[in-house]
Amino acid sequence: MAETPHHTLFEDTQGLLVGSALCGFGIHILASAGLVTGQTAGLAVLLSYATGLSFGAIFFVINLPFYWLAYRHLGRAFTVKTFAAVVLVSGFAEFAARLVQIMPAHPAVAAVLFGTVTGAGLLAIFRHRASLGGVGILAFYLQERMGWRAGWVQLGFDLVLFACALALLAPDKVLWSLLGAVILNTIIGINHRRDRYIAT
Repeated sequence: MAETPHHTLFEDTQGLLVGSALCGFGIHILASAGLVTGQTAGLAVLLSYATGLSFGAIFFVINLPFYWLAYRHLGRAFTVKTFAAVVLVSGFAEFAARLVQIMPAHPAVAAVLFGTVTGAGLLAIFRHRASLGGVGILAFYLQERMGWRAGWVQLGFDLVLFACALALLAPDKVLWSLLGAVILNTIIGINHRRDRYIAT
């Protein structure tokens, strides 16, 4: 039986950098249109709207409790890479907010751009055995151990989060946000399969 191929340190580094940059830019597109996403990032966006605090700081802090699950069940390498990805996305999102001005023509445009850009970014991060913490850790764990598709697990959580978002956002904003989440998680659900992508 052929040995499972492994990513080199350089391959992991570029994968996490590119994936995190795409995700950070996607979050900036989303926030520029006043939309919200799902998972832990969505919770951070909602809290930033409610408190006025920066997304990057909130996203970093609320991910801290999930590292225990990652370390215990998915290993030290996964935990370290996930921590690095969370720090990078937090930083890229902050830089994008300061350096790039975005004025979407319509919330639907922002939702589609967010879903495709961030979906590609998360795909790169997942394929280098990392996540963006929080629900991503749980989704990755369930895919590895139970065979459940990570994208579908995340979409289920997102539906609950969007129901809560109705307390802070107008219904049309929540619906456009849901479109972005569906695109993102469909990209993950279709393209991230452990029976097809076997490098570790």
